[in-house]
Amino acid sequence: MDSVIAMRSFIRVVETGSFSAVAKEQNTNQATISKRIASLEKKLGTKLLVRGSRKHTLTETGKTYFERVTNIVMEIDEAEAEARSLTATPKGDLRITVPTMFGSMYVAPVISEFLATYPDINLDIKFDENMVDLVKEGIDVAIRLGDLQDSSMIAKKLGHDELIIVASPSYLAKHSIPETAEDLANHNCLIYSLSPKRGTVWVFSDNSETRAVEVTGNFQCDNGMGLKEMLLANAGVALMPKWLVDKELKSGQLVHILKGNYKRYPISVVFPNNRYVPLKVRCFIDFMQKMIKTDPVLSKV
Repeated sequence: MDSVIAMRSFIRVVETGSFSAVAKEQNTNQATISKRIASLEKKLGTKLLVRGSRKHTLTETGKTYFERVTNIVMEIDEAEAEARSLTATPKGDLRITVPTMFGSMYVAPVISEFLATYPDINLDIKFDENMVDLVKEGIDVAIRLGDLQDSSMIAKKLGHDELIIVASPSYLAKHSIPETAEDLANHNCLIYSLSPKRGTVWVFSDNSETRAVEVTGNFQCDNGMGLKEMLLANAGVALMPKWLVDKELKSGQLVHILKGNYKRYPISVVFPNNRYVPLKVRCFIDFMQKMIKTDPVLSKV
């Protein structure tokens, strides 16, 4: 049995905690993955994993072995990737994850162009609003909106996510136009529930001074499109990414209110902290940077 293949299976079992998940990822069955780990243990003459019905635990020897083989396999991947990049076109499976709405509006429409440019890449996209563990899920690269928390990832900024407060003309005609942030207390604020503090605190900046205003309302959801539909139904005001409502602002269906210097958040691409970035990942990052650079909303500094 190829020791490197067995090492890869062992590493992924430790990272995911699941034999079946690794089997699916490596296009084989659970018995094969189990056999690879058992063969490693037999070759080494020691147990690496204590198998459980729900959880697998590394032995002390297994912990040391995991750290060493992870570095070894990484070195092999780096050497192979570097050699290929000198002579070959990017190829292989590329798994990415993007926020659902942003991915639908800015990634999905250009994927055919990306695949036409790099026909040897097989792309697998996961649309997800939640923060996906890239290593555990076997994801190569992610696009993330907002301040980044995970320092173990490498990040490159693609553009800016400008948040603005909007409402429909009909809603404002009935409820008046707020002139200050404090006036929002008299309005029905539509909440994006996945934001920090469940979206009930909106941050304003004025002359380098940042202040937070707590808002309330009778509707919240975890999807930007749901909020936009409520705005168009004259249901209230909302703090929205400008890229998500730019079309409605231009058509007059929505109005930008309380204009000022609101906090901008980065749009970033992140990937695991490996010393060598695979060519397929670099090509995707470069492609998205070029796409966003041409967008007047996302590229605005």
